[in-house]
Amino acid sequence: MPLTLDDVDRFEASRPRLEAVAYRMLGSASEAEDAVQETFLRWQGADPDLIEVPEAWLTKVLTNLCLNQLTSARARRETYVGQWLPEPLLAGDRMLGPADTAEQRESVSYAVLVLLERLSPNERAVYVLREAFDYPHREIAEILDITEASSQQIFHRAKKRVADGRARARTEVDETAARRIIDEFLAAAASGETEPLVQLLTGDAVAVGDGGGKVPARARAFEGALAVAKFMRGLFKPSAAKRALVGGSPDVYAWSANGDPALVVVVDGRVIGVMCLEVTPDGIAAFRNQVNPDKLERATRLWAARDHGEPLLRVF
Repeated sequence: MPLTLDDVDRFEASRPRLEAVAYRMLGSASEAEDAVQETFLRWQGADPDLIEVPEAWLTKVLTNLCLNQLTSARARRETYVGQWLPEPLLAGDRMLGPADTAEQRESVSYAVLVLLERLSPNERAVYVLREAFDYPHREIAEILDITEASSQQIFHRAKKRVADGRARARTEVDETAARRIIDEFLAAAASGETEPLVQLLTGDAVAVGDGGGKVPARARAFEGALAVAKFMRGLFKPSAAKRALVGGSPDVYAWSANGDPALVVVVDGRVIGVMCLEVTPDGIAAFRNQVNPDKLERATRLWAARDHGEPLLRVF
């Protein structure tokens, strides 16, 4: 039965929520878009008149598509070149989803998305639906075809695993504080000195990059304040070789990605890197740098549509 305009409108009204669920489930905006589009095709092939609660039906279809995708993604990531990091979402991207509560904001932070990779597909689904979208366990049980008690148990196990993976509590910062943190970091990085950087970091700070085998990125993380500071000092040191590698002199902007302070690195309008900073009460605990061009296409599109002002720094 062909969809009516009302049926299409009903789906489109649900699309932002479905995209936000899928992104948290998969850690990839492009894969989330594919999952939502496949959900639409399933909706198109169904008879909406026989579906009592369209939102529940759509969520169930999407979640099961994501579970299948997660299973195959695990196999692909075993052969991934270097470190795998999620696809970052810049501030203003609707796929970030709801941000009304601390739990919702935390669930889409880059650090938590990295930790969600440690969960089983079912644990990840329950965690996302409960923590980020406040689904009752009764509805989660229906979506996943499990008992309500099982949903509760899976959620508590998943939440504990995520909490155990966090060395420190996340610090929520407003736009002004984020800009101050980034200004201090860039000033320290551009100084050519190691000690000012060390002072901004936690003792067990880490720096990790995802180049996907397409852009040079160290296979192992830098660990410890001194090692990270030396890496950052070298990263922001100008050189002709770096300019040749990226195709010009990058402009560095202060922005936000996944709700955290971030640096967006741009060459000729193309986003070539997004560095997410994990800020804690003790200092910057992690730098997660996404430089895989396949994971920056959405960021580049959004960047082109935004008024981003003047860069803070031109490097290389």
